[in-house]
Amino acid sequence: MTTLYDIPAEMLNPALAARLATEKAVETPDWAEFVKTGVSRERPPSQDNWWFLRSAAIMRKLAREGPMGVTHLSQAYGGRKDNGAAPNTPGVASRHIIRTALQQLEASGLVEKVPTRTVETEEGPVQLYAGRRITAAGHKMIDAVAHECRPAAEENYPGLSKY
Repeated sequence: MTTLYDIPAEMLNPALAARLATEKAVETPDWAEFVKTGVSRERPPSQDNWWFLRSAAIMRKLAREGPMGVTHLSQAYGGRKDNGAAPNTPGVASRHIIRTALQQLEASGLVEKVPTRTVETEEGPVQLYAGRRITAAGHKMIDAVAHECRPAAEENYPGLSKY
C-alpha cells in the first residue's frame, strides 16, 4: 500500500487539498481573502484554493512529524522577515490561520489533541496538551490520496517504482 512517505509533497498536497475541498472537511473563512499568511509576506495569497493547500500541508506535516503545536507550525511555514536596512530575521506564519485550520480539521475528525497532564490551578484542574496529531481517519485519507497519486509519481519520478 502506498503511504504519504512514497509520494513527493508537490504532488500529494494539491491532491489532498482537492480531497479536503470535495469532502467539505474544511471551509475557507470569510476573512481569508484579505489576510497575509505571515509577517514575511507583503500581499495576500493569489491562489483561490490556498486555504485548502495550507490545510493539506498541515495535515501532511502532522502525519510525518506530529504531534506539533501551533507555534512550531507557524515557525515551519514562516519565511525571512524584511527589516529594511537591518539584517533579515526569521518571520513566523500567521498563527490564526494555522489555529483555525487545525480547529476545522479537528472538527472533521482528521486531527486530534494529544493530552499530556492535568495541572491544578486556582480555577481548578486544567488539561495540558502536547499539540495535535493525525487520527486514523486522517491517515486513511492521506494514504488513499497517496495511492491515487502513485501512477503519476512513478511517471514523473521513475526511481520511485522500486520502492
